[in-house]
Amino acid sequence: MATLIEAPEAANRLARAIASDLSLYNEAKIKEGIENDTFFTVLADEIEEGRAHYESRVDPRLYASTNFFERALIDVILARKGHIKSKIW
Repeated sequence: MATLIEAPEAANRLARAIASDLSLYNEAKIKEGIENDTFFTVLADEIEEGRAHYESRVDPRLYASTNFFERALIDVILARKGHIKSKIW
């Protein structure tokens, strides 16, 4: 069994890497979700799978006290998709 991540910087890097993978492999769903303001609904399964992977690798105390995964979804996926036409921006 792998050692759990205890360093905040490493946990943040992992969260951002998972978000990058979500972005890379789900471009069409992301575009649809942003255009229709249904991002979190359309990607619910993928986000939950990513969150479960993140949680399985990070020390529970660190996971409970940070929002790195949620922040990565915003910073890595949504903030970089500002060029997609949407009524929410």
